[in-house]
Amino acid sequence: MKAAILKSASATPEYGDFAEPVVDEGQELVELVAAAIHPVVRSLAAGSHYGSTGAWPLIPGVDAVARTSAGALVYTGFIRPPYGTLAERMAVPSAMRFALPPDSDPVKVAAGVNPGMASWLPLSARAGEVGALGTVLILGVTGVAGTLAVQNANVLGATRVVGVGRSLAGLERAANLGAHVVAIKADQNADAAAILGALAGTTPSVVLDFLWGAPAETTFTALARRGLEEDRANIAYVQIGAMAGPEASLPASLLRSRRIRISGSGAGSASIADVLAQVPAYIQLIAEGRIQVPTQSYPLASIAEAWNASLESDRRIVITLPGE
Repeated sequence: MKAAILKSASATPEYGDFAEPVVDEGQELVELVAAAIHPVVRSLAAGSHYGSTGAWPLIPGVDAVARTSAGALVYTGFIRPPYGTLAERMAVPSAMRFALPPDSDPVKVAAGVNPGMASWLPLSARAGEVGALGTVLILGVTGVAGTLAVQNANVLGATRVVGVGRSLAGLERAANLGAHVVAIKADQNADAAAILGALAGTTPSVVLDFLWGAPAETTFTALARRGLEEDRANIAYVQIGAMAGPEASLPASLLRSRRIRISGSGAGSASIADVLAQVPAYIQLIAEGRIQVPTQSYPLASIAEAWNASLESDRRIVITLPGE
């Protein structure tokens, strides 16, 4: 079959022939309709993600919209390495398939579920804990995941959304979605003051951090508190991505002076059953247009061009098959 083939960690995928997948018990063979090049796809392929097998050659891709032998469109994933979803065919777990609603755009679903669920899961969990989200602070609002996080917060009833990032175009997009935006200027004190200004006297109920590194340290400064009286806030700080660096210095005084819980959200830290339970509802939001996903499509044969474009594009790059 034809597939995107990555021969080493530093290579660009090539369009070529790869062995047909073996369909084991509990699996079924499906055909690609649309699959996105998410940041996690790139990091797994490069061997830098904690979930990488570190073995090549491989076919990249973690999820897809595919067509079953009966002709149904389904969202699916969990492909066994060295196979991935950027191929004409894939063997997928029979239990990992979610039917698309009628008139769904498979490109939007393929592009939106992975980055959208990154914030939907912690936001919906937090809403279940506290009843009302209040203020949501998003670090890394300018990427696709950040854009979807703003919309997710709005859908779940946040009263104020503050978005932090560098890209002026991305900040404008977030502002158009109703976020109060802060442009990072790499001056910790000034940036912390700007975040405080955008919070407008509120304390975030949830912080969604797609950046970590220096922006996280700036946010810790913004959240700092003085005084011995009981903290009335209740902050859930959720570390999701590390686009700005793998490490951040956390002040001990912040942990002692504030009611703040810092946790991670990613593959391995969440129950698979809990994640899968939320997928149908999120697909429905995309299908209904309540969540808008910025996309750009390329055919599988143009995988090298698409892979390079995914580094810079402010849209989620999606691979499709001709005729789909």
